[in-house]
Amino acid sequence: MTENKKSPWLFIPTQYFAEGLPYVIVNTLSVAMFKSLGVSNEMIGITSLLYLPWAIKFLWGPFVDANLTKRKWHLIMQLLIGICFAILAFFIQMPNIFLLSIIIFTIIAFLSATNDISTDGYYLHVLNQKDQALFTGIRSTFYRVSMIFGSGLLVALAGWSGTYFNNNKFGWSLTFVIATIIYIILYFYHRWTLPYPETDKPVRSIVKNISQIPFIKVFKDYFRQQHIGIILAFILLYRLGEGLLIKMAQPFFLDAVEKGGLNLTLSQVGLMYGTFGVAALLAGGILGGWLIKEHGLKKVIWPMVLIMHFSNLLFAYMAYNSPDIYFIQIFIIIEQFGYGLGFTAYMVFLLYISKGEFKTSHYAISTGLMAIGMMVPGLLSGYIQQAVGYTWLFLLCFFLTIPGMLTIFFLPINDGKSEKD
Repeated sequence: MTENKKSPWLFIPTQYFAEGLPYVIVNTLSVAMFKSLGVSNEMIGITSLLYLPWAIKFLWGPFVDANLTKRKWHLIMQLLIGICFAILAFFIQMPNIFLLSIIIFTIIAFLSATNDISTDGYYLHVLNQKDQALFTGIRSTFYRVSMIFGSGLLVALAGWSGTYFNNNKFGWSLTFVIATIIYIILYFYHRWTLPYPETDKPVRSIVKNISQIPFIKVFKDYFRQQHIGIILAFILLYRLGEGLLIKMAQPFFLDAVEKGGLNLTLSQVGLMYGTFGVAALLAGGILGGWLIKEHGLKKVIWPMVLIMHFSNLLFAYMAYNSPDIYFIQIFIIIEQFGYGLGFTAYMVFLLYISKGEFKTSHYAISTGLMAIGMMVPGLLSGYIQQAVGYTWLFLLCFFLTIPGMLTIFFLPINDGKSEKD
């Protein structure tokens, strides 16, 4: 079938941009929005509960495996998310914006988590294992590009329009209208461009009835794999420091100097992440994928991880010294490049341990556990920041990366040479 021969370059980048955009809007852009509307750091930290759908998505991963193709799930979720963005654009103008937006963000979170399952499952079906390794850097890069777009350019747009019209709420409404348009365009683009892999079939079509789908076996197979203890420790601890940092990064940039922040505007923060930050991220992600393909994860994981985690110290330096805006941009470039490298290594390993008939569900379990590792420290981040200040918070973020790095010594890395694909 001709459609199955479409180049992955035609759809992998846009799929993972579409996967990442609702995630960053719910978990990062919302932080800037709430901060600009006067919500406290403590309440912003509590919004880490919005990570929960991504943390528990493995519970309905077998259901996604069982019903419809991954391609259909992917398209349906994209359409529904686009509709939710449109509703949110309207709700922003209403009273009780915090409560109303939390409700819509929660719905988007569940839809986005389901989209993650289907997108990642589709990736495992549409590419062979060699191409999976090659495109891991690409997919993680464009996922992160969507995060920079959401936390950078969309935030800058909200800042510009809010200032121009002297109305913060209008700025955020306009931002969600733009997000709606982008997401609907992506929906129609993917309807046209996504191939139909022969293996992308619902498990329900293979077995005689739904009761034969081994939901319990999915989890047993995952948690009975060799070295599961160290694998779980790595997944849960690798992003622990980042989980503490990510909710407080934007408040740090936006807070006044007397509060320990850098006193930047929404537009400045958005531009710094959305310009040179994007270029650095692309470079880190693509280089990371190429290094793993050429040399194997086992040989390159340590330098990639160290570059990612040591860049957290730059936040502590900025909090202590309050550098001028040019140095802030340089530090963001370094941090984004390091993130591109380290996150690629992490995601490749999660692909390596997703095996067998239910590899889609296994990958969902891994990424769900990853979200738990982000959610728990995020919940405490606002309270810790208020108690110790930004400098000590960011130092703690670095020290919390050490347990995850220690697990790498014991990690089973076979560079994808598994018994079963």
